[in-house]
Amino acid sequence: MADVASNTMSPSSQFDLGAFVGDLTIEEDLNGDDISLDGLQQELEECKNDEVVANILSKGPKLRDYTKGVENDLRKVELDSIQDYIKESDNLVSLHDQIHDCDNILSHMETLLSGFQAEIGSISSDIKILQEKSMDMGLRLKNRKVAESKLAKFVEDIIIPPRMVDILVDGEVNEEYMRTLEILSKKLKFVEVDTMVKASKALKDVQPELEKLRQKAVSKVFDFIVQKLYALRKPKTNIQILQQSVLLKYKYVVNFLKEHGKEVYNEVRAAYIDTMNKVLSAHFRAYIQALEKLQLDIATSYDLIGVETRSNSGLFATAWQPLKNRSAVFALGDRINILKEIDEPALIPHIAEASSMKYPYEVLFRSLQKLLMDTATSEYNFCEDFYGEQHMFYEIFSGPFGVMDEHFNTILPNCYDAIGLMLMIRIIHQHQLIMSRRRIPCLDSYLDKVNISLWPRFKMVFDMHLNSLRNANVKTLWEDDVHPHYVMRRYAEFTASLIHLNSEFGDGQLELNLERLRMAIDDLLIKLAKNFTKPKLQTVFLINNYDMTIAVLKEAGPEAGKIQMHFEELLKSNTALFVEELLQEHFNDLIKFVKAKASEDPTSSPDKPITVAEVEPLVKDFASRWKAAIELMHKDVITSFSNFLCGMEILRAALTQLLLYYTRLSDSIKRIPGGSALNKDLVSISSIMYEIRKYSRTF
Repeated sequence: MADVASNTMSPSSQFDLGAFVGDLTIEEDLNGDDISLDGLQQELEECKNDEVVANILSKGPKLRDYTKGVENDLRKVELDSIQDYIKESDNLVSLHDQIHDCDNILSHMETLLSGFQAEIGSISSDIKILQEKSMDMGLRLKNRKVAESKLAKFVEDIIIPPRMVDILVDGEVNEEYMRTLEILSKKLKFVEVDTMVKASKALKDVQPELEKLRQKAVSKVFDFIVQKLYALRKPKTNIQILQQSVLLKYKYVVNFLKEHGKEVYNEVRAAYIDTMNKVLSAHFRAYIQALEKLQLDIATSYDLIGVETRSNSGLFATAWQPLKNRSAVFALGDRINILKEIDEPALIPHIAEASSMKYPYEVLFRSLQKLLMDTATSEYNFCEDFYGEQHMFYEIFSGPFGVMDEHFNTILPNCYDAIGLMLMIRIIHQHQLIMSRRRIPCLDSYLDKVNISLWPRFKMVFDMHLNSLRNANVKTLWEDDVHPHYVMRRYAEFTASLIHLNSEFGDGQLELNLERLRMAIDDLLIKLAKNFTKPKLQTVFLINNYDMTIAVLKEAGPEAGKIQMHFEELLKSNTALFVEELLQEHFNDLIKFVKAKASEDPTSSPDKPITVAEVEPLVKDFASRWKAAIELMHKDVITSFSNFLCGMEILRAALTQLLLYYTRLSDSIKRIPGGSALNKDLVSISSIMYEIRKYSRTF
């Protein structure tokens, strides 16, 4: 077709489309059979509102001409389009050829791809087959590996290598030996636990050999451990170092015996308990004997608050001699420092003995308890680490506990040191706290027992002090001296010491006992005071003792408040009484007048009015000797009271009271008719105040 077109047409020829097609008229078109005008009227009606359609219809008879013009325009456009196509005919022919070539190439490729598809389908089938084979082989390999591992483990667990036999039979007990023991233990457990192993034929061959090895290993480690235990019995052996650095390294040996040689383990356990029981008992017994040489005797049964210090004489005199350390019987002093040194290392007896040191028993008690705590803590931890048992500690320490009980049963019945007993009670309490912080419960019952034994003894000694006051012989205790009595000083120091030791504990029973002691000393002090013939001396005696007691109690701190307040009230009342007695001694007439008549109105009693003649002797007497009297009062106070500050305070109170009496006298004179005549003899208040200030400066 392209060839035909090329032959019939040339680039220079011009195609006349109009000549080829001819003229087309609208009438010809209308006469065609394929044109129908049905519904035209309806469409025109529907489109009459359209602006274009309406414009066309409005032209009326010119419509046909207009239509013909349109047809001609369309024909022209069509002819132009055909002409453009003819111009591009060469390109279209070339495009056709190219499409044809591509079609051939694609057809060839289709053939090749179809072949590839068939081959790929075949390969996919082969791969699927290979995959199935691979999965099957992997599963069989996995099963074989599992079987191999189980079989290998079984063989490894049940066989007995020659090297293992050599080590267990001929080797020394060391780290390698213990590692071999672990392997033997695993094999023994393996054949005992696994039911499948028990049914295997291999076990019948191996089990006798395993049993022989077990017996040999048990025998060998038993001899080894017993030999190590015998080393504990050697003198001067540091048991704790031997336990930590030697025995604990062979901890597994004991575990092996516990698991595979129970009877032998029980023998080892019994041997260790017996050895440590005897060794520790001997150590504590020797330590106690060494401590007893360092003991400083503080008190005997005669060292009581209410017992006189003068040596007895006569037919029935006792052989009692006062101890050199009498001050420590009642005063706490430096003995309180033992509570600050509660966790210090125990005393080393030979060092203390070499320096000729002596200690109160509470120091030795703390040292002994400290040694017991440290030894018990070490042994308790060792028993738990080495044997895996805690209860065997109590079997080991039954001996040391017995030695300690024997010692205390000897010491306590002869202990009359109440301060020392209370210190020991506080030491036990601190040691209980230390063991609690260590989380070691092995001494709980022992410490409770010691505490329970100390309290009754303290109560008994305390009651001895109390009864010594209640049953005191006043005649033998009394001394013709108004200064503080030694019994009262003992009481004050003893009470202050116990209050100080009770400050952090608030023991109500102790406070009640101290109140009973206070009541007893009050009664005894009053009885002693009554032995003085003069009331003034009785008052001075009481004031000196009360003042001294308050000063000692203040050293105990605020905890002494209740008892201290009691003695302060007694001091206050007796001070007021002494002031009155002192003033009456020097200004008796003046005080009688002031108390009897100074407050009255001189004119209120017409029968017996106060007259100048009645008052004049009092005024002149006071004016003539008041300074001398004050000086005498000052000397009296200075010699009467042991405490200078207390004496000056009493003197100032007396002078102040004297000023009040004299002021009342002066006021009374002013109200007497003609009293102004005595003004020249009256001592001015400022003069008396000056003297008071003068003596106050010394205060």
